[in-house]
Amino acid sequence: MATEAMEQIPSATDEKSFDAKEEKSYYIQGDIESSTQEAETDEIVLQNEREIVTHVISVDDDPSLNPWTLRAFFIGLGLSAFGGSLAQIYYFKPQTVFVSVMFLAIISYAIGFAMETFIPRRGLLRYLNPGPFNKKENAFVIIMSSAAANSALATEVLAVQRLYYNITPNAVSSIFLLFSSQLLGYGIGGLMRGILLYPSKMLYPGVLPLLSMFDALYRDGSEARRKLKVFYVVFTAIFLWEMFPEWIFPLLTGLSIFCLAAPNNAAVSRVFGGSNGNEGLGLLSVCFDWQYISGGVNPMTIPLKAQLSTFIGYILCMVVFVAVFYNNIWESQNFPFLAQLLFYQNGTVYDQTLILNSNYEVDPTLVAEQGLPFYAGTWVIALLSTNLGLAATFTHLLLWNKDDLRAAWTWMNMDTLRSWRANFDWKFWKHSGKREVPANIEDLDPHYREMLKYPDAPNSWYLVTFVLSFIVGLVVIYMTNSTLPWWGFVIAVLLAAVSILFFGALYAITGIGLSIRKEETLVQMIAGYLHNGRPMANMFFVLYSYNSVAQAMLLLRDLKIAQYAKLPPRAAFTAQIIGTLLGAVLNYVLMNSIIDSQREILLSVQGTNIWSGQQPQSYNSQAIAWGGLAHELFSAGQRYQWVPLSYLIGLVAPLPFWIIHRYSPRLRMDYYYTPIICSYIAWLCVGINSSILSYFTVAFLSQWWLRTRYPRWFVKYNYLVGAALDGGTQVMVFILSFAVQGAAGTAHLFPEWWGANQGGNYDRCLSL
Repeated sequence: MATEAMEQIPSATDEKSFDAKEEKSYYIQGDIESSTQEAETDEIVLQNEREIVTHVISVDDDPSLNPWTLRAFFIGLGLSAFGGSLAQIYYFKPQTVFVSVMFLAIISYAIGFAMETFIPRRGLLRYLNPGPFNKKENAFVIIMSSAAANSALATEVLAVQRLYYNITPNAVSSIFLLFSSQLLGYGIGGLMRGILLYPSKMLYPGVLPLLSMFDALYRDGSEARRKLKVFYVVFTAIFLWEMFPEWIFPLLTGLSIFCLAAPNNAAVSRVFGGSNGNEGLGLLSVCFDWQYISGGVNPMTIPLKAQLSTFIGYILCMVVFVAVFYNNIWESQNFPFLAQLLFYQNGTVYDQTLILNSNYEVDPTLVAEQGLPFYAGTWVIALLSTNLGLAATFTHLLLWNKDDLRAAWTWMNMDTLRSWRANFDWKFWKHSGKREVPANIEDLDPHYREMLKYPDAPNSWYLVTFVLSFIVGLVVIYMTNSTLPWWGFVIAVLLAAVSILFFGALYAITGIGLSIRKEETLVQMIAGYLHNGRPMANMFFVLYSYNSVAQAMLLLRDLKIAQYAKLPPRAAFTAQIIGTLLGAVLNYVLMNSIIDSQREILLSVQGTNIWSGQQPQSYNSQAIAWGGLAHELFSAGQRYQWVPLSYLIGLVAPLPFWIIHRYSPRLRMDYYYTPIICSYIAWLCVGINSSILSYFTVAFLSQWWLRTRYPRWFVKYNYLVGAALDGGTQVMVFILSFAVQGAAGTAHLFPEWWGANQGGNYDRCLSL
């Protein structure tokens, strides 16, 4: 784990310690770099991370801009409430969809511009309109609201308790559960920012559209005005268009010629259907709904190398899923083709309450009466590929990125430890944030170099965040009768600390965070063997381990936004904490509201095109299987023994690629990310799959055709258009969620017609 010594590696100083000559050289260098590159690289194809971050987004900074305004707090708190509510709505959707950062940026810019324009600058009102709404205010608002706009995993634990255990936890303990689990990862991730944040190689591709949009909104000149016009045109067009696939014409979610030709064929539905949750693989379906094309990650932002690896995994996924089902492996044909629930052998849904005693522990006598549960065959493959990808992440990064990770352990020497002890001051709030300017300043990331003039949010702040969260979490697991002992909690946190380094590096480099999600299954497996017979303990173990990794990635992504936007570190830290706490409370309120109004749909296998319980279903079934029946289902000689054994296979999976590249570099084996390939073998295990062909079409058009054939257009407009598409879509989705899709109560579906098959699957495939 990085500590105070890590701050001294890329050190900086307080703004006041710069003399005029030094300060001027900083600004001139940034301005020259950003202004001359545009002229010099109009026709150059961008090849590496440093070229991307200096050519696609500007490096220059204006230190006179103030983010600490009442207006920024006012907009930030309002959007945090909005984003936290929207994120919880998305949690109960049939496809995993996230609140777009661009969406929050657009709304905050519109509100800020309106306040700047219409609020008088006199009297008390001048605090709400101190002048033009600036870039750093906008970044402050985005970080606060994006921290809130994530469905906290703790609400998943609480939702499972309500849906499957008939437990409604105490509101106070629930809120503290949310707070501690959301902030624990911030403490660990913040301490590692020297490795996972500052270097250019840690690109975080997913945030580039946002910063490209910032340049269009806040830079003067004719070029900026042209970019802004393109942005508004695309935003308006997709905003109006989304009303059709989302409500009026839902057949556009998945247009399949095969489904229209054979609407009563079960095999066609499994392979070619995909417009509804858990319907099928969506092979050759065409999706016109940007919400699902860009639901998990915007295809216009992910580097081509990562896209190629996901495509290979996608092809393997379809082959493996079909082979498992039609060869009846693990008795797959007894169960739905795609499902996340546990089943009896005859295919009916397994009643977990019949095997639990009054302490919510698995009773072996009751298990013998009910029999061991089964998974759908495709879900077993999902577990297998999860372990493959997870293990491959460690080996892949140690082979290909060992130099990038080595800095994580440089602090482990006696001289550094003595220095910490000598300089330790428990009065962390008095830390000046002053850092020394390093001798090799020219080698630093140019964006980070511009940040050196601002006081840092020191490691002690993140350490205090970690310690407080740890203590509260330790208390909460006993207050809530989680059945997780203190030593299990400690192991969960240690596991998170190691995982953050590896999964954080892969996410920062490729922009694909699914390997982080895959870590959940490993954690469940470890918890299952540590706390056998305790499904509730399994859920809490996962909460404090896996969720800490996810939260660390969220923090580092938002701090990268701050670095690119030149938002002072202390402002970024403040915004992150406030947004997280407010969002957690709203997640809790919305979770209870949706369960109250949509309970039966959330408990059903397929759900609807609007609501689905697929996420709490999978979380619960994993907790029962791993937490209660790990030895009976997954140990050597048992039905699903290859699930844990696949972890060993994943450890060696990257080796052939590395060996071939070492002796035959012309074959370019370095072009493949084995963790991504392995993880994507189960990409289609859940949700709406009709969007995949459209996703790859957009991805290759953007990251290959445009980038190599039209590099000037790519640099100026690719990420800007991606931002507009995400923003316009999510504004309309939010409106429709409350207006017609039942987020606040009763749904009002569009009247039945050929393009809106309200009685079955929208693509008119057979409903299984």
